[in-house]
Amino acid sequence: MKSAVETLNPTRVRLSIEVPFEELKDSLDAAYKKINQQVTVKGFRKGKIPARVIDQRFGRGAVLEEAVNDALPKFYTEAVNEAEIDVLGQPEVDITELKDGETLNFTAEVDVRPAIEIPDYSGIEVEVDAVEVTDEDIDQSVEQLRERFASTSPVERAAEDGDVVTIDLEAKVDGEVLEDGVASGVSYTIGSGELLEGIDDAVKGLEAGGEATFTSELKGGSAAGKEAEVTVKVTQVAARELPELDDEFAQLASEFDTLDELRADSRKRLENMKQYDQATQAQERVLEKLLELVEVPVPEKLLEDEINTRKHNLEHHQLGQMGLDLEKYLEIQGKTAEEFDAETKEAAVKGIKTQFVLDELVKREKLNVNQEELTEHLMRRAASSGMSPDQFAQAVVEGGQVPLLVGEVARGKALAVVVEAATVKDTNGEVVDLDDDEDETAETVEASSEETPAEGEETPAEAEEKTEG
Repeated sequence: MKSAVETLNPTRVRLSIEVPFEELKDSLDAAYKKINQQVTVKGFRKGKIPARVIDQRFGRGAVLEEAVNDALPKFYTEAVNEAEIDVLGQPEVDITELKDGETLNFTAEVDVRPAIEIPDYSGIEVEVDAVEVTDEDIDQSVEQLRERFASTSPVERAAEDGDVVTIDLEAKVDGEVLEDGVASGVSYTIGSGELLEGIDDAVKGLEAGGEATFTSELKGGSAAGKEAEVTVKVTQVAARELPELDDEFAQLASEFDTLDELRADSRKRLENMKQYDQATQAQERVLEKLLELVEVPVPEKLLEDEINTRKHNLEHHQLGQMGLDLEKYLEIQGKTAEEFDAETKEAAVKGIKTQFVLDELVKREKLNVNQEELTEHLMRRAASSGMSPDQFAQAVVEGGQVPLLVGEVARGKALAVVVEAATVKDTNGEVVDLDDDEDETAETVEASSEETPAEGEETPAEAEEKTEG
């Protein structure tokens, strides 16, 4: 076999491959054997039909077609390995010449990973928010805890903001009561915004036994997105009572004996949260600066596939779970289809560039991923997917997605190298000393790139979904 490579552009090549006919022998033998198992000829036992009879009865062309289809992937792979090119996606193959007994010539056009030069990134400087916890922040945190320990008691008066009402609901569309539009004994806190738009105004001022009708757009169910006439009946009004902010409350709501100790713990937790947010912000901004330094050509076919994958995941996974379609989602977001397409393309370009640049850094820095790092990353990904670690691990293995996870961890480590070399200051001008937490950085990379599998691959969640189906 002979092969030559022609560079069409920085992200696409054409392989020209010439195969002597004798190298097709194994594929020809396999073709005759396959056809033997599929056909019957009077006078011959199944599987024992001579090659010349197959040629006469079914045509030599059918045998050659079967043999070439069997041989092409092998010779294409050999040519790719020989040329040492990093291909992306599936090739477009064109058979340019096939002479029986002489030669097979074909071309294969395919996208390739572009060559990337990583410049000196040690001069990167970014600014992040300072870690500051105010007394107001602590007051808000303690108040949220206080809300969780609120009690309720029935009252004989009209419902007010903050009251908990027990209600019965009935929704009609076009005058017909929906099968899934009736609910009884629903507990609702007025002002929480957890139910239908307009319900707060409808129930405020009603006493137990009171009833009101209002119009609202349904958020879910069989008539999601449609305008409905909703009748709400209040069966009970209960006032919420908050516990006093004192040492007794601290003992009830926490492991601390005093309110001062509870507030001190709240301050510490808020500082930790803000430090985590600060580190994430630093990683995101360092990554943006790094991408600005590097020229990264993006393969058109890869970009097209990435955009389609992102749209598919949004429409069929995320929005489907929320009972929304794309049109309704865009209406809620206040975006046009053109704006959505432009944003999706921008995010896809950034994701591809992020992966290319960090993969190049992984090679340059010779970064490896050990079993402990992979396991920790798997645990985090399982938690974010809503699956148990065992379920997620099984889906990863069965879907052949272990390399995908290894790549995520490796790219996180590559970004950590760049962050460590960068200068990070907060808004007060103080230099921020970031811990080299590769797990956190892997999450930043994942969020920035929202990486989707290569063509033909599935995410672990999708693999699990098929298994359950």
